[in-house]
Amino acid sequence: MTISLSERLSAELSGLRDSGLLIKPRVLDRANRARTRVDGREVVNLASNNYLGFADHPRLKEKAAAYLREWGVGAGAVRTIAGTLRIHEELEQQLAAFKHTGSALVLHSGFTTNQGVLGTLLKEGDLVISDALNHASIIDGLRLTKATKKVYQHADADDLERLLQENETDGLKLVVTDGVFSMDGDLAPLDKLIAVARKYGAVTYVDDAHGSGVMGKDGRGTVHHFGFENADDVIQVGTLSKAWGGVGGYAAGHADLRELLINRARPYLFSTAQPPAVVGGLVAAIEEVQRDPTLMRRLWDNTHYFKAELAGLGFDTMGSVTPITPVLFGEPEAAFEASRLLFEEGVFAVGLGFPTVPRGSARIRNIVTAEHTRADLDQALSAYEKVGRKLKVVGI
Repeated sequence: MTISLSERLSAELSGLRDSGLLIKPRVLDRANRARTRVDGREVVNLASNNYLGFADHPRLKEKAAAYLREWGVGAGAVRTIAGTLRIHEELEQQLAAFKHTGSALVLHSGFTTNQGVLGTLLKEGDLVISDALNHASIIDGLRLTKATKKVYQHADADDLERLLQENETDGLKLVVTDGVFSMDGDLAPLDKLIAVARKYGAVTYVDDAHGSGVMGKDGRGTVHHFGFENADDVIQVGTLSKAWGGVGGYAAGHADLRELLINRARPYLFSTAQPPAVVGGLVAAIEEVQRDPTLMRRLWDNTHYFKAELAGLGFDTMGSVTPITPVLFGEPEAAFEASRLLFEEGVFAVGLGFPTVPRGSARIRNIVTAEHTRADLDQALSAYEKVGRKLKVVGI
């Protein structure tokens, strides 16, 4: 007998509920700031990706409002028909100059950027080798291609070299990695990975969603951090929804990359262009991070302080070296209970378990921002100490 839609929905939701994996997002009652109101409670917010405090920044809002008034609510069409406004091209020129690349193209999200770029570049007979902990958008993007796919052990340049040695091809060879890994907060060793890729004639593809605006001079990203700017054999992609405070994705690299993507990237070809207000906010974000060097300085000062204090309390932050600061609890029940207890103490920090992270490594992922004050962080640390002792994670 054919299953009904109602039966399918009920079965899937019951399975999620029974396994403890059913997600019920908390609701913010105010703008996403370092301190905000969530489900009616005033909290210190450690759950957002708003690294530089741009999500509600006055200069960004002012520019977004100006673009809205001048250019309207929407672009009115896909980019290839009648949706490319002058401001879209100006943003892309600004982004290419900021990233020190030959070209840049803005797409609709980091997720669709990976689908569009990987789907455009890779063909049957090509070889793509991907880090074992790469983001879901990379995994899904690769599923859409007919290239031969291999996976190297996380951040392991030696294993990457082994796979390049064992898998020769006359097609394109692409090494794919996150720049900053979003769950553990560690950096891809791009100095080693790019050296190995170049040895075998491969192109390196870096998803810098959590590195752009965070790493490198003025937040130019992980590629810039490792000194590989102006490199035609390195492609940078990422999102414009984290440090940049808006929404969208980008691809930056070789001077010809943009033109090929305009002609072949399906998410670009079949989606209406970015709204003018979004473009205005992003223009202002790139300007602001270069205008105000204190933004990144505060971000990293807060990061170092928070990590050191958590370690002093006895928490395991899993070797993170970026503002992404996981606190390990092991089993999902412990991580979810810790998240609930922290919320009662006025700290919004979300627990993560399988399948988002591997079994046995459930954690709370904290992200400090440039906007947090020392008082904010001290309140969060006090809450962590209280919850950690109650759950017998620290102070045993």
